[in-house]
Formats: sequence, C-alpha cells, structure tokens
Amino acid sequence: MKISIITPSFNQGTYIERTIQSVLSQNGDFHIEYIVIDGGSTDNTIDILRKYETKLKWISEPDSGQSDAINKGFAMASGDILAWLNSDDIYQPNALQHIADEYTKNPFTWCFGNCIVINENDTEIRRVITQYKKQQSRRYSYRRLIRRDFISQPATFFTRDAYKETGPIDINLTYSMDYDYWLRLGRNSPPRHIDINLSAFRWYQQSKNGAQYTKAAWETYLTARKHAAKNMRYDLFLHYWHYHILRLLYRFI
Repeated sequence: MKISIITPSFNQGTYIERTIQSVLSQNGDFHIEYIVIDGGSTDNTIDILRKYETKLKWISEPDSGQSDAINKGFAMASGDILAWLNSDDIYQPNALQHIADEYTKNPFTWCFGNCIVINENDTEIRRVITQYKKQQSRRYSYRRLIRRDFISQPATFFTRDAYKETGPIDINLTYSMDYDYWLRLGRNSPPRHIDINLSAFRWYQQSKNGAQYTKAAWETYLTARKHAAKNMRYDLFLHYWHYHILRLLYRFI
C-alpha cells in the first residue's frame, strides 16, 4: 500500500522541518510518497528541502496559492491513499500505520481522525476545542457537518478513486477549501471516524487561520450555504449562529 502526502509550502522555514520529520518518521506496513510543493520561498525553506531531497520529491515555483499547490501535488501522486499536511502542522507517531490498518481491515472511501492543537513550541493548547471536535466527530452526519466544520484537515485521508470522483481542490477558496472538499466527499459517501489523535494543527498569531479567524469562519459559513440542500435551512441557521459563538470563544480559549 502506498500513502501519498502532499505539503504545500511558502516561506515556512520556521516550521517545515518539523513537518517533514513528522512524515518521514512514520514507519509501518506501507510505503510513503512524500511531495512538497513550494511556491517559490525566499527564506531558508529551499535549504531544508535540499537536506531531505533523497527522501522526498519537491518543486519550487510560483503558484496561485495553497489550493493550487495541493492540486499540483495530487497530480504528481501515485498513492492508493492521499492526504495533505500543511507546512506548519505535524503527524503524531504511528498516524499512518493507523490509516493503513483501517484500510486493510475494511477499505474506506475517506476517513478522518482526531487532531490536537499546538503552539509555536509544539505545546498542546486549546484542549476544549479539541474535545468539542471529538464529540462532534463521534456523532458524524452530513447534516451535522453542514451545521459546523468539525473535521480536522491534517487528520483526513481519502482514496485515489475518491479524489478522481470528487475532483481537485477549489482554488477560488482561501480558507475553507478543506471544508468544501469534505462536503463534496460527503455527498457521495460518509467518512469513517478513527477515534485516535493522528495529527497536530499549529495555531499561532501569524498563521493564516490564526491571524484572520473571522474571515475564515465567514467563508466557511458561505461554503456551507453553497452545499446545503433546500431542506437544510435549519442546519444552515445553526451554522450561522455557531459562527458567531466561535468568534467569541476563540478570543478567550
């Protein structure tokens, strides 16, 4: 079994080595294909990539943003299972073995696990948010996903066939391209929830979601509105109020 991991990157020299190490340290009954798509970084990112170039594939060239980079990576990938891991996030030890085991026992179309939140120093933070997402994940339904985005992108995996059927990531979205993709995947088949911490999302003031959370949350609501069926107006209403509640919570948690 081959698992292809794509990392989009641009000027993430501070964190990308930790991301790379978290992927390359995965061992088990599978083969890793690791591809880094860099948007033409001007910091020390290229030096770091050259350090690991015998263990991964990488390109560095101008692109149209994160989603474009991810799509480029998937176009190059040859794995049975696909995922992307942003250049400041990390996998937990044995994460990919858990995915391989699940797929071997009972093949899935797509799956997602749990994801903790860490700060710049890899210390876990925002435990309340993590527990909340776990509770929502254990009760997955498409309606619940329309109501709120509780699926953590760094802990989500899907098959090559699912990607071919669903199509590429929407390059017109800045913040909610992952949520949009889960809703597109979910229209065709429900995911399997793996109740294990598979990854860690890095939250810091300069990160895209950290610096512009309000904009990200609003785009997420608009994405839900795009996918909601006519009989999901109440679910969409709940998402709208959930957006306002989260805006307040993230100021204090």
